Amino acid sequence: MDSKSHLVPRHLLLPFVLVTTLFFAWGFANDITNPMVKAFSKIFRMSVMDGALVQLAFYGGYFAMAFPAALFIRKYSYKAGILVGLALYAGGALLFIPASMTGVYYPFLVAYFILTCGLSFLETSSNPYILTMGDEATSTRRLNLAQAFNPIGSLLGMFTAMTFIQARLNPLSTAERAVLSPEEFEAVKHTDLQVLITPYVAVGLVVLILFLVIRFTKMPKNADRAHSLHIGRALKRIFSISRYREGVIAQFFYVGVQIMCWTFIIQYGTRIFVSQGMNEQAAEVLSQRYNIVAMAIFCVSRFVCTFLLKYVSPGKLLMALAIGGAVLITGVIGFRDIWGLYCLVGVSACMSLMFPTIYGIALQGLGEDAKFGAAGLIMAILGGSVMPPLQAAIIDCGVVWGIPAVNVSFVLPLIGFLVIIHYGHRSYSVHGKK
Repeated sequence: MDSKSHLVPRHLLLPFVLVTTLFFAWGFANDITNPMVKAFSKIFRMSVMDGALVQLAFYGGYFAMAFPAALFIRKYSYKAGILVGLALYAGGALLFIPASMTGVYYPFLVAYFILTCGLSFLETSSNPYILTMGDEATSTRRLNLAQAFNPIGSLLGMFTAMTFIQARLNPLSTAERAVLSPEEFEAVKHTDLQVLITPYVAVGLVVLILFLVIRFTKMPKNADRAHSLHIGRALKRIFSISRYREGVIAQFFYVGVQIMCWTFIIQYGTRIFVSQGMNEQAAEVLSQRYNIVAMAIFCVSRFVCTFLLKYVSPGKLLMALAIGGAVLITGVIGFRDIWGLYCLVGVSACMSLMFPTIYGIALQGLGEDAKFGAAGLIMAILGGSVMPPLQAAIIDCGVVWGIPAVNVSFVLPLIGFLVIIHYGHRSYSVHGKK
């Protein structure tokens, strides 16, 4: 049988499997991190805004390394980019050991930044690499198959955070920690930090093993990296295209919306459950379970929406999903009970296809410039770094206009959905006619 009839040619099956594990690996890293905003805030007796610096460091690494990664891959190879990414990923995870020894918050931010510089290399390398592993006619299906393992990694990351970190931290509430003596506080903090770093150290060791496996596995080489490219001209070309330029903006707001909804679901749920008489730690663990349900809905919705794309244009489906998300977020803001949490969980169904849909619309027709266009869209992940601290600053206010500040803070995701609605509409009513 002709190898072109296979989704993945047999001689590329092992490289495909190895690269697909990377989608799982960065999904895990992303979603074990979101609950850490609340964990670090409690461990170090900080405000929610200070805890949200975790997201600033985490997604700042994506922004800082996207274009350098694209340049590196172009000069060397996809495999070299993957190896650098894995080395930085493992190094950042293992830096949690010395960070915990200092007993200070900021070294953890450095570790997160280095870790996500590695994730930026992995994402910039793996997506186009998967596309090259077989017939061009099946490239989109091949990438969708690989991407399906990303939310599975996310689910495991959430489960790990809930089971091996949140449930094992000292049960003292934030208020109870505030009245501890300096000696008592240091003892509790030391114990909690040992709980927190254990999963990261284990992940760092697993990533090192994956590094060695890929290092000594024969991988397909780049087919088109030899010819020269004028970077300045390429950037000028792609940013002169309104569909791409607006896509970067939409992606910035989408990633911000996703991270805010998945990070602060813990604060939102905790307020509801504590008001019902539950202790703070139990409320946090229960809220994380709702977060896992949200991710499961996200996974199912991705397959459903992929099916719907056979019948609905990407721009129209993107706009419809964003309208649904905006309606649900309005419920998150307005309800002050469990119905608000149900709305927040439901938002994940609307977010499921947004990242790849915006990605695909923005890169449409860029040709060879798509390589650097993709790096720009990875840089737009900065939205996940900038917007959560702004939301956290609102949450720290406690009460705004007589409404719980955590409810009011979801005005920011609402704004993000409005931006995406606009882009979805323009993608088929304006850009689609060009």
